[in-house]
Amino acid sequence: MNNLLFLWFLSLLLVGCNGHSAKNNGTVSATETVPVSDYSRVQESSLKSDSSRVQESSSESESSRLSEPISVPEYELPATKDGELIIRHTGFTLSYNKSRNTPNWSAWCLTASHTDGTVPRSSKFWADPKVPTSCRVEYYDYKESGYDRGHMCPAGDMKWSEQAMHDCFYMSNMCPQTGALNSGAWNGLEKRCRDWAKKEGRLYIVCGPIYKKGKRRERIGIDHVVHVPDAFFKAVLSLRKGHEKAVAFYFLNDESQQSYNTAAMSVDEIEAITGFDLFVALDDSLESRLETNSDVRVFTK
Repeated sequence: MNNLLFLWFLSLLLVGCNGHSAKNNGTVSATETVPVSDYSRVQESSLKSDSSRVQESSSESESSRLSEPISVPEYELPATKDGELIIRHTGFTLSYNKSRNTPNWSAWCLTASHTDGTVPRSSKFWADPKVPTSCRVEYYDYKESGYDRGHMCPAGDMKWSEQAMHDCFYMSNMCPQTGALNSGAWNGLEKRCRDWAKKEGRLYIVCGPIYKKGKRRERIGIDHVVHVPDAFFKAVLSLRKGHEKAVAFYFLNDESQQSYNTAAMSVDEIEAITGFDLFVALDDSLESRLETNSDVRVFTK
């Protein structure tokens, strides 16, 4: 009898131990040790899973903010170069220059519906968290410099989304710009582009600073050195079927009175000055036809 009781007790003990053993379900528990040789495989699997979830969530969030889907291909984007820091924000994309602490360019698509936005203009400028801290310009770096914080992608084009309005006030979207240009011809062209977008239905726009080679460059800044541009460019493209057109503009960054009419030039000319290949997604035959035009009247007639 004693032997039978002993065997019964032993069987219960073994079953209990097996009941507490970990099940191999393909995941790693919080307390499970992963061999070094297997860690990268587990981490890669985890990252892929997390990445797909984040991407899906981001896509849903983006869709909820945008009044229209982003066009593909994105005709506003120039060809990228090695070493560029490409940053995507709601409503626009920019290439950041970590040596000059200004954008190389900002690019966006402006639709007719975007021009009807009612989001009020922001009154605050922000350091861009997507820029490395060593070259992350703060709003106060422009303080008492004599220059405006000049928007490349303008606030007036981002009134269709609160997030887009917020993002266009990142300092990564700013360049030191004279008050005369910022509130004068530059602002005038921004307004004119919104008028053209209503007529054309959709515009692809890219703009940025111009730094002349071999010229001693003015710098501003408190905690970060910001290079002052010599000039600015803007290129505008419409692909309205049967009425495709493009033109570009060149403005000096000084106190002179300028007009977008006299500042007009061809996209080809701006490409030669800046070294950027603009509207790179265009079909070659269309590109060769549109990018030679320097007459702004293609948008006004």
